[in-house]
Amino acid sequence: MTLAAPAHADTLQEALTKAYQNNPTLLGARAQQRGVDENVPIQAAPGTANISATGTYTEFIKNSPNSFTAPDRVFQVGPSLTVPVYNGGAIRNSVKAAKERVSAGQADLRAIESAVFSQVVAAYMDVLRTQALVSLSANQVDVLTVNVEATSDRFEIGDLTRTDVAQSQSRLAVARGDLQNAQAGLINARETYIRLVGDAPDNLQPPPMLPNMPDSVETAVDVALANNPDLIADKERADAAGFDSEVAGSGRLPTVSLFGNVTYTDYFNTLAGGAGGIAQEETTANAGVQVRIPIFQGGLPAARQRQAMARETAALEQIIATEREVIAQVRASYSSWQASLSVIESSRIAVEAAELSLEGVRAENSIGSRSILDVLNAEQELLSARVQLVTAQRNAYVAGFTLLAAMGRAEARDLGFIGEGLLYDPADNYRRVRGRVWDWDRDPEPMAISTSTADIPAPDASVSTEGETGTDSGY
Repeated sequence: MTLAAPAHADTLQEALTKAYQNNPTLLGARAQQRGVDENVPIQAAPGTANISATGTYTEFIKNSPNSFTAPDRVFQVGPSLTVPVYNGGAIRNSVKAAKERVSAGQADLRAIESAVFSQVVAAYMDVLRTQALVSLSANQVDVLTVNVEATSDRFEIGDLTRTDVAQSQSRLAVARGDLQNAQAGLINARETYIRLVGDAPDNLQPPPMLPNMPDSVETAVDVALANNPDLIADKERADAAGFDSEVAGSGRLPTVSLFGNVTYTDYFNTLAGGAGGIAQEETTANAGVQVRIPIFQGGLPAARQRQAMARETAALEQIIATEREVIAQVRASYSSWQASLSVIESSRIAVEAAELSLEGVRAENSIGSRSILDVLNAEQELLSARVQLVTAQRNAYVAGFTLLAAMGRAEARDLGFIGEGLLYDPADNYRRVRGRVWDWDRDPEPMAISTSTADIPAPDASVSTEGETGTDSGY
């Protein structure tokens, strides 16, 4: 499946690293998670002190004729402070729900990372596979071209019939069509690689062995039920829905808050016509406790709580649905992985047997005991066996990686290709923003990190055949 590399070649670890740092889907998901992090301070804000200031200037254009002290104009300014003391648990439970959704979002980010890596691995292996198919198809065209020339020469001397020549020409035409299809498939595979990785594939190397593969399907299922990020996210969302139910129920409970106000008033010497002995400026202050006790709200709190509880039930059912999906995915991936490994072994045997068979048929054809059609069929059987082998190698690696992803073991932290200090930890941003209370706090202007692929030249179907070798790495 692989070709010998020149001075520089890409490895699967390099491809995954580039995707980790430059894939727009993954980078966008990280930005979305940073937005989810902000829900915690947003939900906590109503529980903190609220300070505001109000300034008002009023010009009385026409006063009441019965008022002898009304001013012509007045200016008032003053700060106001409100401190919530008790809100029925709504704020506390809203914050808890927001924290659970942060955890769920972090698990979702793990799932997206695994999905992107699975796509990169599939694209990487598809490039290797289609390169091998192009090489095999090109070799088949060369072999059949020689066959046609040899058959034509033998026809000229009367050793073969026109039918033999036509059969050879037919197989050559089919082989050329297969080569064109293989080349188109290689270009498509390279384009997919560019889209996911952000760079063109450059003489890809054999993939490494997959780490932490399970020794049984039962072990794989147990690991997945404990570590699958989709399942973890749904459990966190169900917990958040439980807190939402508590928030909805708090609408029945009283609220208590403290308040304080200071007001400065200036009448501009117009109060009571500016009469002496009357203060034209004054400062007042007040403070107190406000208690609000809901008595009847038309069933609104009950309806909200019933709605929240129904959503909580749906979230609990989603856990079971995701668990079933994870179990099915793990079992299917394990079966595909094992089946592909078996196909690899049988395909190796088939290739060896087909090579021996072709050698014998050619020898027998040289002494007249085998027809040209027998040789052509033997060549086709060898090609089919080789194609089956490289396809099984690709399928085994992709199925194995898909199994790791379902088990929650296909992320950068598990694969070990990113240094500890370079790993993106979504908890860092959460810790950065969760306690911020300054209203004028601001992050840098938004900008895209991933790069465009418009300047990458369109890939072709060229394949270097120098030093072509097979490999068992990673299977």
